[in-house]
Amino acid sequence: WTKPEPAKLHQAILFVAYTFLKLNKNPVEGFSAGLIDDNDLYRWEVLIIGPPDTLYEGGVFKAHLTFPKDYPLRPPKMKFITEIWHPNVDKNGDVCISILHEPGEDKYGYEKPEERWLPIHTVETIMISVISMLADPNGDSPANVDAAKEWREDRHGEFKRKVARCVRKSQETAFE
Repeated sequence: WTKPEPAKLHQAILFVAYTFLKLNKNPVEGFSAGLIDDNDLYRWEVLIIGPPDTLYEGGVFKAHLTFPKDYPLRPPKMKFITEIWHPNVDKNGDVCISILHEPGEDKYGYEKPEERWLPIHTVETIMISVISMLADPNGDSPANVDAAKEWREDRHGEFKRKVARCVRKSQETAFE
């Protein structure tokens, strides 16, 4: 990794600032965003509302988006702060979906380059992908193997119970 030159750094901060202002002027249904610290545009807190007609409905899940200094050339990282039981979220809360993977070829051959991060992606496209992931997990490439196994084998039993517990907990802690 090489340190971005000041012009690129300036470009990234303007891009992040523009994205933040645009999002707050025209909110997207299903989530909201704010800064974790008013002095750091690179770290956002997002609230994701569990999508209707899914096991996550009624949940209010808090996550952090951390933008790299060379955004939008590289993707932000996303981590759920609220506990969530999902095949594509690891036990630390890190979100594992194609759109957030570094651009280019997948060394494991699972993803096409166009499924991975591209600079044309926006916070909106990321959040729409995350909301879609909640509605329809990808069991083929799990970040949480235990959740994926339960989702495949006992979706309406143990998996559903664990998700319901996370939804209840998320409602209790959403506005702390």
